[in-house]
Amino acid sequence: MSSALQQPAVAPGNGRVSEEARRQADMRRTERARQRQELNLQRENILSQRTNHPARRAALVAALAQIEGQIEAMN
Repeated sequence: MSSALQQPAVAPGNGRVSEEARRQADMRRTERARQRQELNLQRENILSQRTNHPARRAALVAALAQIEGQIEAMN
C-alpha cells in the first residue's frame, strides 16, 4: 500500500498536479479516514463492554491491543 503522504503525480511540462492524480489522492485520504473511523468505532465498542469472566476479559484486552496497534500504524 502506498503512503498517503506521497506527492501526487505532476503533469509534465506545466508543473501542475493532474486531475486524475488529485482524484486518486482524495480517494486514498477518504479510504484512510474511513478505516480510522471504523477502528475507532471498534475500539469504543470494546471499551464499552463489561465482563467479569477472565477469559472474555483477556480476549477483549487482546482485541483492544490489536486495534490500538492498527490505529498507531496509521499515524
